[in-house]
Amino acid sequence: MREIVIGTRDSALALWQARWVEQELKKHWPEYSFRVVDIKTKGDKILDVALAKIGDKGLFTKELEVKILDREIDLAVHSMKDVPTMLPEGLIIGAMCRREDPGDVLVSHKGYRLADLPPGAKVGTSSLRRRAQLLRYRPDFQLYDIRGNLNTRLAKMEKEDFDGIILAAAGVKRLGWTEKITDYLSYDVCLPAVGQGSIGIECRGDDLEVLKIIRVINDQDAFDGITAERAFLRKLEGGCQIPIGALGEMEQERMTLHGLVASLDGSTILRDKITGLRSEADQLGRTLADRLIDAGAEKILADVREALE
Repeated sequence: MREIVIGTRDSALALWQARWVEQELKKHWPEYSFRVVDIKTKGDKILDVALAKIGDKGLFTKELEVKILDREIDLAVHSMKDVPTMLPEGLIIGAMCRREDPGDVLVSHKGYRLADLPPGAKVGTSSLRRRAQLLRYRPDFQLYDIRGNLNTRLAKMEKEDFDGIILAAAGVKRLGWTEKITDYLSYDVCLPAVGQGSIGIECRGDDLEVLKIIRVINDQDAFDGITAERAFLRKLEGGCQIPIGALGEMEQERMTLHGLVASLDGSTILRDKITGLRSEADQLGRTLADRLIDAGAEKILADVREALE
């Protein structure tokens, strides 16, 4: 019986995702054995520095990718929002799993909803994308960087008396903490990160056996929508830690792709959408990016990169 080795980060959420993938694959492929191994990534080792200050080239993926290429593992399970748009030669995203709620949520131990947060509310977030959009919504917010796994962030919220923290809905739900959510942020307030809510499976492009195995848990809606989002991000030359948001929404064979580029302080936000055939996902992403570039996105992103250097 061939063993398929599944690599993952060692956070609680990453391990949950990898074990979910393992269980789903076992259902479909009883003739294989599967084993999960956890690997600490650069992004997991450096917790006292804001993500945007570290750089975003494979912060949560590089160590896993090296082990795929070295054939120490057969595939890696990622949160798609952490996966750079350019992969190392020889590797591909072979499957994207059904998307959980792609949006952001407020968790407040004080019970606040977003609209009820007091003037000058202390809010924690590790994301420049969320920061920019929150400041656009409420310039009075005091925003603080908050890193680490969900347990760490929840503990810090209470210890430092934040009024709330902003998290990805998918992670909170997957860990069984839905009851901790005090508000769901509308896409009008906060457009999600590229790929947010979906689990991606990376493998060697020439490993036809593994590609066949993982294809059974690919979700075509997630795959097409996120393909468009990633094309949008790639054309803008943005990284995972740049204030860019996107969401591809499906309606049968058509897709509406929403995209956003923001300045760090939220004072300037460019936002647009495009509708077309899902079979043209990559082109839709590039076309929407071109529209925002024509509207001034390159200047905004250049200013962001300069500020982060």
